[in-house]
Amino acid sequence: MRLGPEINRGGIPAIPLTLDPSSMTACGNDYGYDLVFARMVEALGRKGDVLLAITTSGKSPNVLNALEAARKTGIVTLSFLGGDGGTAKALCDQSFIVPSRKTGRIQEIHITAGHALMELIEVDLLAKGAIKRTMS
Repeated sequence: MRLGPEINRGGIPAIPLTLDPSSMTACGNDYGYDLVFARMVEALGRKGDVLLAITTSGKSPNVLNALEAARKTGIVTLSFLGGDGGTAKALCDQSFIVPSRKTGRIQEIHITAGHALMELIEVDLLAKGAIKRTMS
């Protein structure tokens, strides 16, 4: 099943934790920026959810803390990492690691992998009937 620009689909529930400046600022001020994502995972995440963590070094404290919070909650942890995966690799159920130390190259490959992952998710959810096709 291939999707194209002429095919639309129903929505897929997802929340990018980086797009809530009010929560990030409040948490950063009250608890420190190393905990901003962990607090959101604790508040919003439920067992069976999936957290996709992205860090080029695998060592970012705010991402590591979010992964730890996710594991405590029973959230599946996936990651896009760089280098050797860093500390994050051990906290993830599955990792896609770009074996490079060049941040730009890692990020470019992460972007491409993210698009491929989204297409696979769409195809799978459409095949299972979890989302519906709509024509525009």
